[in-house]
This record gives sequence, structure tokens and C-alpha cells, in this order.
Amino acid sequence: MDEFIDSLFEEDKGGGPRTTARLPLAARMRPATLDEIVGQDHILGRGKLLRRVIEADRLSSIILYGPPGCGKTSIAEVIARTTKRRFQRASGVLSNVSALRSIMETAKRLAPEQGTILFIDEIHRFNKSQQDVLLPYVEDGSVTLIGATTHNPQFFINTPLTSRSLVFELHAVDEDSIFSLLRRAVEDPRNGYGQDNVDADSDALRHIARICEGDARKALSSLEIAVLSTPPDAGGVRRITVEAAQECVQRRIVTYDHDEEGHYNTISAFIKSIRGSNPDAAVYWLAKMLEAGEDPRFIARRLIIAASEDIGNADPRALSVAVAAMQAVDFVGMPEASLNLSQATTYLATAPKSNASCAAISEASSDVRNGRIMEVPEHLRNVHVKSVDKEKPQEYKYPHSFEGNFVKQDYMPENRIYYKPTHNGYEDTISKRLERWRSGGAGSETEK
Repeated sequence: MDEFIDSLFEEDKGGGPRTTARLPLAARMRPATLDEIVGQDHILGRGKLLRRVIEADRLSSIILYGPPGCGKTSIAEVIARTTKRRFQRASGVLSNVSALRSIMETAKRLAPEQGTILFIDEIHRFNKSQQDVLLPYVEDGSVTLIGATTHNPQFFINTPLTSRSLVFELHAVDEDSIFSLLRRAVEDPRNGYGQDNVDADSDALRHIARICEGDARKALSSLEIAVLSTPPDAGGVRRITVEAAQECVQRRIVTYDHDEEGHYNTISAFIKSIRGSNPDAAVYWLAKMLEAGEDPRFIARRLIIAASEDIGNADPRALSVAVAAMQAVDFVGMPEASLNLSQATTYLATAPKSNASCAAISEASSDVRNGRIMEVPEHLRNVHVKSVDKEKPQEYKYPHSFEGNFVKQDYMPENRIYYKPTHNGYEDTISKRLERWRSGGAGSETEK
């Protein structure tokens, strides 16, 4: 193994020194051009806003907001290289006000002859007064600020700073993009392992891409560990197998095809376990999906659907719990968000069940689709048309003017009952209330 590691630091086969060989793989594989940046086509694809302003060299200060390993630093470096500006780096963790002032005063002396990009990583860690120091220099164009943050700029960065910047949200890098990046790292003869007799199995790279959950830096580091820790076979080839990939990321492969039968079977079992009021089965299927790298937002969306489809008004709080879980997933992120998903799953599984709301909209939609189209009664319309040949229309009765805030009147031309509440949970209360109203009770024809 020592010989193999040493070979990575030798001169390349073309005779030129491999000057980046001692850097970590993730650093060596940093993109050099816009086209090499993976997974952010929504802002850097052809014709997209950020790409247009970079290529036209009309860049204003920007804030890059996104999860770890999505390419914020790489984008900043590529912008500096593309626009041929000085690149100065600072950190919200390590830099202080005096260091920032020194960088910006130097930039001010050089401007406008040579533009300066000031990249501040973790800018959200600067307090309000530290962020305010940046404002005059951003305002007069001494520096073009590129701030990187994993926290929502709306809450963690001063409004005067965000108002002078374009804010771009980056996404976690998708699995296919990470897979292509890993394949490029294996084959790249200069910065990757293209000259080092490394053969990586596609399933192994796919496992790393999936398990690293959108973090390209983590994926490249995992590949590097796998390569450096795998001994050569008899032919001197380092073969990166699924087993090696599992070992380097300390995660076993869960049999779960993300776009085929295993995916749909597991989510089906999850929802049916909730519907069947079995929290133990539901939380097991949840754990399987999370361990396999399922998108937690997909799970949260299904919980929101189940809250209305299978629980409804038997426990109206179920929908609030499910929506709160979705918000927690976005705000907290994995792996901690698994706690929020587990809480929502067990709550929904143990809640009283009713599909009455689901059945109501289904039946009403069927009537509309099949031609049962009713006109809005005259007394319910927003504007009443006066006509000499029309009889005096029925007047609308304002329910709040009557006892119990209810008065019996027609709300559609043909009486149809779509919502039929059960006697489960809170829906039992709704059922009894509707029985009184539908029979004309709980109100009076006499106004208060």
C-alpha cells in the first residue's frame, strides 16, 4: 500500500509533475470551468441568470445558500477565474474585522484597475456589526462579495447586505451528478486516478453517490479512502467493489431500487402501516427508506397526504403535525430530521382514522366530471343582476345574525350529501353537529 500511495506523488506519465497530487482528491477535482460544476443547472445552465452575468462579466455581489458539499466554494473560484478578478478568501469562523478591513482597503486601492472578489465562507457566523463593516465596500464596488452560507440568508444575514446582493439557492447535488463526478475522478489522468490502475465498479460508485446524500465533497473523500485502503490484486489493479464502498462510508447497502419496484413497495408498506394503525411497522419502513438514502422530503410529502387521506377530521391535528415535519426536514436536515419524521409517523399511525374527507372530494369530483354541473344560486352570487322580467330573488341569510350562527337555506340547487363523517375521534363531534344542522336544528329562522 505504501508503494501505491507513493505512486500518486510521482510525475505523471506525460513527464509533467503532478503538482496537485498531495492535495485531497476533493481539492484536486475542484471544477476549473462553469461546465465542470455539477448539479446546479437551475442557476448555471445555459441561459440561466447566474451564468449570464458571469459570462458577461456583469457580476454584482451574491449570496450562495445551500447545504454542505453542493459547490459554493467551487462556484466562487470559477467565477474569479472566468472574470479574471483577484480572489480573496475569508471565513466567518476565523476572520476578524481588522483582517476584513485590510483585505477591503487593499481592494479599494486596486479598484477599478483590477476587480476583487471577496469570498466569505460561512458568512452567517459574522454578527450584525461584522456584517455592517462590509457594506461601504460592497456599496462603492471596491469588492464584489460572494458570501456562502448553509443558513437561510433571510434570517442570518443583514437585510442591507442581502438587498445589495443576488441570492442564489443551491441544491444538494443529485445522485446522478455525483456518480458522474466520481467516474470522472476515477478516469481523470491528472487530478484523479486515471494513471493509477484503479478500477471502480459502477455499483460501488453508485452506492457512494447515494449514501453521501448530495454532498459531493464527502463522496470524493469516500472514494479516496476506498482507493487508498484497497490493496492491489495480482495484476496490480486496485478494484473498488461494493464491499469496499460500504466499508469506506460505513454504511451497508439496503436493497432498495430508488426508481423501481422496491421503492414503490416500501413506501406502499409505509403508508398502509400508518393507515392500519401499526406504528411499529410504519417506523420500520421509515427506517429502511432513510437508511437506503430515500429523499426525506418525499417521505414528508407522503405523510401530509396520509394525514388528509386516512385521518382527516378524525384528528385535524394530524395535518399540522405532518406539515410541521416537512418544515423540520427542510430546516434541520438529515440525520436529525429522522426524529421529526419518526414523531409524525407514530402520531399518524396512532391517530383515529377516517377517509370521509377523501371520499367527499372524490364523489363531488365524479359528479362534476360526469356532467352534474350546477349553477350558483342567485342568493349566493357575488353580484346580483337586476332585471324587470325576473322574479324577486331569494335573499341571502347571514348565518351570524341567527341563533347558533346557523340558519337553514339552500347552498346548491340540488341537495347532495358528499361528506359523511364517521364516529371516530373528533369526527364524532362533527357528525353529531352535522346531524343537527342537516335536520334544521341548532338555529332559528328568527334573526337575533
